[in-house]
Amino acid sequence: MRKAWNCARSGVLTCGLILLASVESGAAVPQGLSVGGQDISGLEIEEAENELREYVASMAWQKVVIDVAGSPVETAAAALGLVWVNDQAVADAVREYETGNMIERYVKQKDLEMSPEDLKLELEIPSDAARKYVESACAGYAVAAVDASIVREKEAFVVTPSQDGTAVDAEATGEALREAVLKAAGTGLKEPVTVAAVMKTVAPARTTEMLSAIQDVLGTYSTDFSGSSRSRAANLQVGAGKINGIVLMPGETLSGYACMQPFTTANGYATAAAYENGQVVDSVGGGVCQIATTLYNAALLAELDITERENHSMIVTYVPPSRDAAIAGTYKDIKITNPYDMPVYVEGGTSGRTLTFTIYGHETRPANRTVEYISETLGTTPPPKAVSQYDSSLAPGAKVKVQASHTGRKSRLWKCVSVDGVEVERILLHTDTYEASPAVYRVGPAAAEASERTADVKLEPFMPAEMTGLPVR
Repeated sequence: MRKAWNCARSGVLTCGLILLASVESGAAVPQGLSVGGQDISGLEIEEAENELREYVASMAWQKVVIDVAGSPVETAAAALGLVWVNDQAVADAVREYETGNMIERYVKQKDLEMSPEDLKLELEIPSDAARKYVESACAGYAVAAVDASIVREKEAFVVTPSQDGTAVDAEATGEALREAVLKAAGTGLKEPVTVAAVMKTVAPARTTEMLSAIQDVLGTYSTDFSGSSRSRAANLQVGAGKINGIVLMPGETLSGYACMQPFTTANGYATAAAYENGQVVDSVGGGVCQIATTLYNAALLAELDITERENHSMIVTYVPPSRDAAIAGTYKDIKITNPYDMPVYVEGGTSGRTLTFTIYGHETRPANRTVEYISETLGTTPPPKAVSQYDSSLAPGAKVKVQASHTGRKSRLWKCVSVDGVEVERILLHTDTYEASPAVYRVGPAAAEASERTADVKLEPFMPAEMTGLPVR
């Protein structure tokens, strides 16, 4: 009996050693092991890893379709950023069956045969990557919103309605696409994935409701130009027309220079008088400073924000001191900003020999509150002695006035706010200095001789005004 038992035990051990020897070799993945439903039993470890990578790559190149209102946008899952995120964990789990001594590995193999294991294949698409893809690929399918527009005709406003636009909601569509692809990847991503784009409404910047609220006069101001030449009058009409009809949305700024430039004949302007370095010269666009001034005063009364304003070098006659505004190149400009929650409309134009700007909007200021702007003169400087310019082209004894004298002045402007007729606030807006300048005459030969004997007249040779600087128009 002992001999027979020893023989039987010897046979079991021999059988076990054969099985352990097969585990010891470690050349192949044990039976019963799969990854993401893919059976890798019997494959060498490296071969199994390569096969899994090819399997993931086949899913990455599967077609993905975004249906944008019936128009297909096609790509591959890889373009969405599909990646295998637990590849190292899977490799470690497979190689775990190679670890331990022969008996431990034998036990693991037998356990697999009894209870096969399917390791999870984890794929991922970053949300941001899917969103960025949708933003890029579907941008061309957007239908732009149409802003409302407004014009003032026959003393009434006419509003052209706005229209909503549509666009692909990149955030929502990207997330829907991500979820659909990852769900399909769980079963191998064997068929193309189609997802309907999530559409969103795009509101116009200027809606019908916004512009329809423009009904009230917030501020209006007029200046007279009855003494202007025909060319200067034409410049006021042209320049005002370039500002007329501008709508300022909340926070937007109007630049007088940007609206009216370039000051060229091709842009409709004529040559007229303008200030330059304390002198009156001829300049294309001369006179448009009166536009800046009139607009400035209308904006003050409408209580818009004055973002930029500069005074003239010499006093002007069509507004009180410190209520003027100059335009000169890009270094002197009038800029007004809408501080309200609703849009405002700027109307400007000439009638007869009067220039008027009116700011319309939605009035929210109390009816018992009034605003007044007071100009205060702080001091004056008399003009220098007159200057004569010899002009041989004039008849003997002739004398022609080229420029009137200007008294220098220092002034400031106050904003005074009253409620029920009682002043409650007085704000200093700015202090200005205006240069004094002499009267200038052109004189003929005989008058020139007399001028040399006159103490209050300086004789200089006459030269036509040249555009050597940037005139203040």
